[in-house]
Amino acid sequence: MASNAENTNTELHIPSEEHGAGFPPFDATTYSSQILWLAITFGFFYWIMKNVAVPRIAGILEDRKDRIAGDLSEANRLKEETDAAIAAYEQALAEARNKAHGIAHDTRAKLKADQEARREKAEAELSEKLKAAEAHITGIKNEALSQIGDIAGETTSALVEKLIGKAPTKTDLTKALKTAMN
Repeated sequence: MASNAENTNTELHIPSEEHGAGFPPFDATTYSSQILWLAITFGFFYWIMKNVAVPRIAGILEDRKDRIAGDLSEANRLKEETDAAIAAYEQALAEARNKAHGIAHDTRAKLKADQEARREKAEAELSEKLKAAEAHITGIKNEALSQIGDIAGETTSALVEKLIGKAPTKTDLTKALKTAMN
């Protein structure tokens, strides 16, 4: 252990001179070989990047670009299909509304025609009843008017008899009534 203590500085842990001149990258005698290996390594990594990594990355980016373009075209196609479906739906809805309006109009017209037919039938029935009632009233009126002459004759005969004490003759009574009624 003592020989090891003599060869190393225990405070800084720096090896003694017999192990070398120091840290090799900082050794000026090895700069040319270090620069050569740096150039070779840089060239090798550059070649790997140029021929392997960059083409793979470019391929990945191209695949992503193609996939995005495909997704966008699919989205546009689906949007167009959706727009077409919406337009077809709106057209079908408009046609259904028009058809419903037509059905409602036809139904209203049919109901109006049915109502008009029932009204005309009721008016015809009422007209018939009115004609029958008028005929009945005319009959009653004519009967009453025909009886008015008899009633007037009887009343006049009774009045004349009370006034003069003698009943008039039927011919005189009929003449007087005809003159009075015309």
